[in-house]
Formats: sequence, structure tokens, C-alpha cells
Amino acid sequence: MSENPVISEVVEGQGWAAGHLDALGEGWGFRKVRVPLGVTSMGANALVLPPRYQAGFHYHDEQEEIYFVHAGDVELEFGDGSVARLAPGGVARVDANTVRRLRNLADEDAVIFVVGGKGGYIGRDAHLAEDSDRAGGPIGD
Repeated sequence: MSENPVISEVVEGQGWAAGHLDALGEGWGFRKVRVPLGVTSMGANALVLPPRYQAGFHYHDEQEEIYFVHAGDVELEFGDGSVARLAPGGVARVDANTVRRLRNLADEDAVIFVVGGKGGYIGRDAHLAEDSDRAGGPIGD
């Protein structure tokens, strides 16, 4: 078992930041992620929708978005009448100028993580760390 406590507030280190949704706000609506965690290359928010709530239709000028459903039973309705229903773990991409709205079908809050950006895919640019102690593998007892 790890001796590190589970993060409940926003904490920062050299080149990283981490936090918990509850530390980013309370109640329904947007929980801002970008500024508290120091994100500079994309938009990022968590959205908490109340039970049986339907947001208004919207679109963007430039920002493509990805919606990840963390909790709830959510529908994305599009301007052409199409609907994508997403359960926890469901993910959808929406072009900037595509009209869309979110609907929480459940009797509990829905939590959706939304990431937006423009400019294209960077490509595969990850590298393994040189130190052999940093290699991946099973976690021991």
C-alpha cells in the first residue's frame, strides 16, 4: 500500500499539479480546472449537472471539445437532432461549430470532464526516463 495520502486539495510540485474535484468548487455548474492546476495549452473544466437538468444549446468558434462522463447518465444532443447517450466512462468529441447540449437523465448529479483546444495533434512525443528505477512494472507488497 502507498504511504502517500490521497490528494484532497490542489497541490503543486516541480512541473506538475494535482487536485480533487471538491477542491475546485462546490455545487452545480463549472469547476474550473485550467487555472488552479496551471494548464496553459488547452481548456479544461469539470461540469456538475443537477438531476434531470438540460443545458442550453451552444457551439464554439474555434474550440473542439472532448466530453468524458465520470458519473451519471448523460445525453449529448446535437443540432441535427442526433443524440449520443453516455454512461460513466463514455467519451465524445465534438467539432467547434457543431451545435450541442448536455442533458442529465439521472436522479443524481452528473459529472462531466470537458477538455477543449485547437491547433492539432502534437504527435507521440513521450520518452522513457533513463533511470532504470523508473521503469514500469508490478507494484510489490
